[in-house]
Amino acid sequence: MRARRPIAALLTAVALAAALAGCGSGSQESRCANSDGIVQCAPDQRAAAPEIAGDLLDGTGRYDVSQARGQVVVLNFWGSWCPPCRAEADDLEGTYQATKATGVTFLGINVQDSRDKAIAFEEGRVTYPSLFDPASRLALALNIPPNTIPATVILDREGRVATVIRAAVRQEGLQPLVERVAAEQPPADGSR
Repeated sequence: MRARRPIAALLTAVALAAALAGCGSGSQESRCANSDGIVQCAPDQRAAAPEIAGDLLDGTGRYDVSQARGQVVVLNFWGSWCPPCRAEADDLEGTYQATKATGVTFLGINVQDSRDKAIAFEEGRVTYPSLFDPASRLALALNIPPNTIPATVILDREGRVATVIRAAVRQEGLQPLVERVAAEQPPADGSR
């Protein structure tokens, strides 16, 4: 019986963290526009994203999304075992190439995978970096259950969750969403 208590406590903590995280949380999501698996939050409805940091998939070091403050950050959660992830890779890369000159950066986050399979899957598909998160901690922190990937999250220039897409993306659907967030102007006094 004692062995179950730490597991139950861990599951409760994960559920609580997910409930409090970003635009994907229940109360936050209910205030945002939700249509066909796409949740879009107006600037005054956005919550700060949790810390998104980890080891790069290619083993070259660590990456922390807070270093990209001032840029729009598009996070894409994927796995080598996920056929829709394979299908959306060209659309993600196309959107990245089309928007990076406007202060947009992309970051893949690989979940529930072995490093070798993830590297083999990503090779030649995208030019932006990916984090290696086999335990899916980053997905859970953003209320993205690993069994619901692919999922894409757009963070605004202040590091707040602007959009959550709980489905595979196509460039013609993703690019306008990214461009809309990239075109937002901060208030003159710097506050929201």
